Amino acid sequence: MTTRFDSLPNRRAIIDRRAVADAIAALDPADPADLRRTATVMLKDALDAGRAEIARRLGERPSRGLDAANAQAFLIDQLLIVLFDLVTQRLYPLSNPTAAERLTLVAVGGYGRGEMAPFSDVDIGFLTPWKQTPWAEQVIESVLYALWDLGLKVGHSSRSLDEMVRQAKGDVTIRTALLEGRFVCGDDSLYQEVQTRFRSEVTRGTERQFIADKLAERNARHVKMGDSRYVVEPNVKEGKGALRDLHALFWIGKYVYDVDRAAQLVDKGLFTPAEYRLFHRADNFFWAVRCHLHLVAGRAEDRLTFDMQREIAERMRYADRPGKAAVERFMQFYFLQVKNVGALTGVFLAHVDDLFAARGRRFGLPLLRRRPRKLNGFVLDRGRLALPHDGFFAEDPTRLIEIFQLADLHEVEIHPLAMRAATRDAKLVDEVRTDPRANALFLDLLTSRHDPEMVLRWMNEAGVFGRFVPDFGRVVAQMQFDMYHHYTVDEHTIRAIGLLARIERGDLAADHPLASGILPQIVSRRVLYVAVLLHDIAKGRGGDHSILGAAVAQRLCPRFGLTRAETETVAWLVRHHLLMSATAFKRDLSDFKTILDFTAVVQSAERLRLLLVLTIVDIRAVGPGTWNGWKRQLLGDLFEAAEEVLRLGHKQRGRDERIAGKQAALAQALGWDEAAIADYVRHFPEAYWIAEPEDVLEHNARFVTGIGEARLAIDAQVYAQRGATLVTVYAADHPGIFYRIAGAIHVAGGNIIDARIHTTRDGMALDNFLVQDPYGRPFDEPAQLARLKTAIEDALANRGKLVERLKAKPLPRTRADAFPIEPNVLVDNRASNRFTVVEVNARDRPALLNQLAHALFQSKVTIHSAHVATYGERAVDTFYLTDLTGDKIASSARLKTLEKRLLDAAAGRPVELAA
Repeated sequence: MTTRFDSLPNRRAIIDRRAVADAIAALDPADPADLRRTATVMLKDALDAGRAEIARRLGERPSRGLDAANAQAFLIDQLLIVLFDLVTQRLYPLSNPTAAERLTLVAVGGYGRGEMAPFSDVDIGFLTPWKQTPWAEQVIESVLYALWDLGLKVGHSSRSLDEMVRQAKGDVTIRTALLEGRFVCGDDSLYQEVQTRFRSEVTRGTERQFIADKLAERNARHVKMGDSRYVVEPNVKEGKGALRDLHALFWIGKYVYDVDRAAQLVDKGLFTPAEYRLFHRADNFFWAVRCHLHLVAGRAEDRLTFDMQREIAERMRYADRPGKAAVERFMQFYFLQVKNVGALTGVFLAHVDDLFAARGRRFGLPLLRRRPRKLNGFVLDRGRLALPHDGFFAEDPTRLIEIFQLADLHEVEIHPLAMRAATRDAKLVDEVRTDPRANALFLDLLTSRHDPEMVLRWMNEAGVFGRFVPDFGRVVAQMQFDMYHHYTVDEHTIRAIGLLARIERGDLAADHPLASGILPQIVSRRVLYVAVLLHDIAKGRGGDHSILGAAVAQRLCPRFGLTRAETETVAWLVRHHLLMSATAFKRDLSDFKTILDFTAVVQSAERLRLLLVLTIVDIRAVGPGTWNGWKRQLLGDLFEAAEEVLRLGHKQRGRDERIAGKQAALAQALGWDEAAIADYVRHFPEAYWIAEPEDVLEHNARFVTGIGEARLAIDAQVYAQRGATLVTVYAADHPGIFYRIAGAIHVAGGNIIDARIHTTRDGMALDNFLVQDPYGRPFDEPAQLARLKTAIEDALANRGKLVERLKAKPLPRTRADAFPIEPNVLVDNRASNRFTVVEVNARDRPALLNQLAHALFQSKVTIHSAHVATYGERAVDTFYLTDLTGDKIASSARLKTLEKRLLDAAAGRPVELAA
C-alpha cells in the first residue's frame, strides 16, 4: 500500500482497517447476500465514524485543510481495501486464477492525488490485463453496488491495458485522471505494467500538446467562472486562482518531470523554496475552505456564497477588527491566496515555456507587436521585457515602476522571471515612494492611452502597486460584503481605470455616446484618472469612505505631481463621487429644485463632465449587469439639465416656457391643429408636462386618444431607450390605485424601477411605470406583456385576491439574509419646493414597493412620483408626496406616523398587504 498518508497522525482513530476486516471475517452467514448486506452496514458505520473524526479534527484545527483532505482519501482507501478483499476472497474467490484473471483497483483524479473533500466523488478505475473475464465483471459489479449502498457518489471506469492506452491518447481528461492514478489494492504487478505503458506510450513525446490542452482548458474555465480572480462569490475549486489552477500546475509538472508531490517541483527548478511555500499555503487554505464548505452544506458545494462566508469565517476563527468584520478579513486572506496563485502560475509557465516552446512561439502569450528602441537598460527575451541581471532592481528601485511603464509604452509583456524578481524586490520601492521620477513614471502608466488596466493588474499582482501606494495596498484583496459589488476593491478600481481608457479610445462609443463625446472637452485627463484610482481608496476604514478618501487624495496628489488646483479637484471628485448617481437614481429630475441643489454642489461645467465620466466607469466596473439603458438615460438627463443651469444660470428657460415648448413639439409630432392640442392640453395639470419626456408625452397622447370613452386601458411596450418596458395605465382615479398596480406588476413577475403618477382634471389617473424582469431586462415577450396587463386589470377590478397571490410569490433568496440591513426612513421637506420627499432604505424583497405604497395609502397622502433603485440586496425607494390638498406634509405628528408606518412595512413586520 502507498505511503502517501504516513504523515497523518493517529490514523487508526479515523479507521482501524484491521479491526473492521477482522469483524467482517468473523461473520459466517450461510447466504453470501446476507454476508454482503451485513458487511456493508459495518462499512457504513466505519465510514460515518471516520467522517465524524475528520470533522472533529478540522473543528479543532480549522486551517489544516490538507490534513482533512488527506484523511478523507485515507478513509476511502481503507474501506476499499476491506471491501475488495471481501469480494475477491469470500464472495468470488479464485482457487487457481489464470493470467487473465487479474484485477487492480486504482484511485484516479483528486482521490488519486490523495485529496478529497467530505462529499467529493470517489473516482476509481478497474484495470485488467486483457478483455474482462466473467470473474472480473462480478467483482467490479459487487464493489460498485457496495459503494453505492454506502451512499458514496462514485465515478468509475473499467478498462484493459490496451483500452487504457488508446483512450488516454485520445482524451486529455482521461489522461489527466490517469496521470494522478494511485494503486489502492489488487494485483500490484499489473499496476506496474500500467505505469510503464502509460509513461512510454501515452506521455512520452506528448508533453507540448498536453500543456497546450491544459492551458486552453484553464482559459475556458476562467471565462466560464467570470474571468477574474476577484469575484466576491468565488468558486473555491474551479475559480480563477483557486484549487484547479494549483492542480493544473502540478499536472504539468508531473507530466513533464514525473514527480509525485508538488514539493518535488522545487528540485526541478520550477519553484524556489519560497514560492513552493506560497503554493503549499494556498493549497492548504483552499482545502480547508472547501472541506468546511462541504460540512456546512452537508453536500458537495464549492461556491463560496455570501451566506456561507460568514459561517466559514467563524469556523476558521476569524475575528472582527476595528473597521473590518471577520468575514471581510477572511475573504481578504482568500483573495491574497488567489493573487499568489496568479503570480506562481506566471513563473511556473515561464519555465515550461522556455523548456518546450519552439523558437518564436510560446504557450498562449502574444508575440511582440513592434521592437522598442529604447529600453533604459532592460532587455528583450523573445519579445518579453526582462532583466539584464538579477540585481537590476536593487541597483535602482525606480526600475520597479519603470518596468511596468515601459511594458505599457511599448505594449510588450513582462517576462515572468522579471515578475518574480519584482515580487521578491517589491519592498525596495519604499525607498523611492516620494521620488519625483518614480511618481512621474507611475502617472504616465496610470494615464496611458494604451491599456493601463492590464499593466496595472500585473503591477498589483507583483505587489509593487500596493507598496508604492500604501493606501491602495490597504484595499488589495479587500472584498465588499454585499450583493451589489462583484469584485474586490482593487479589482473594481483597476477595471474602472480600464473602462475609462476604453471610453477615451472610442471603443465604447455605442454604449457611452455622451461620455465619449465630452471626454475630449475635459481639461485635465490626469485629474480624471487619478480620481478613478482614488475614489474607493478609503473603503474598510470604518467611516464614510468618500470623506476619508478625499483626505487621502489631498495627501497623495502632490506626491504624484499634480498641481494644487488639480489636487483640489481630485479631492472634490472623490468626496462627491456618489452624488450624481444618488441624484439621478433616487430623485425626481423633473423637479427643478433637484437640479438646482445638484448644481449648487457641482458649481462648474468641468466638474460636471468629470463627475459624469467617473460615475459611469464606477457603476459599470461594479460587475456584469449593473449598467443598463435606464441608468444611462437618467444620468444623461441629469447631465443635460445641470449643464443648462451651469451654462445659463438663472436665465434658464422658465417653467411656462418649457411646458409650451413640449406642447408645441407634441402637436407637431401628432400633426394636430391648435384646437386639437388645446382640447387635449386642458385635461392635464402643468406638473404632467414638466415630469414626462417628449417621447412619453407623444406615446401617452396616442394611447389616450385612441381608446375613446374607455374608463380602463393598459398599454405595455418595450422602451428600448431605457432598457425597460413602459407600462401605461389609464383608469378612473381612486385612493390606493398605485399600490394595487404595484402589487399586480410584482405578481406578473416584474420589478418597477420608476413610476410617475398623474391625475387629469376630469378625474382619470394616467400612470407611467418603467418595468424590468428580475434580471434587469425589459419584458418583451408577448406572453409576458399579456400577463402584465391581465394582472393589472384583475387588481384594479378587485378580482383574484391580490393579497393571497402576493403571499404565494417565492420568498427572497436566502443569500440576502447574510447581510444585516436595518430599515431606515428619511423625510426631507427641503429637497423639493412642492413635495415632501421620503426615502426608504430596506432589504430588497418581493412586494416591497406594494407594501410601502399601501403604508402611504393608509397615511392618506398622494404619491406624485416613485423612484426605485436596487443595490444588490438593498433597495432604496423614493417617493414625492403631498397631502390630499396638494400641499407639503408639515405636521410633525403626521410625519412621525408616516415614518412609523413605512418602517414597519420596510422591516416586513406584520403589515396589512394591499387588498
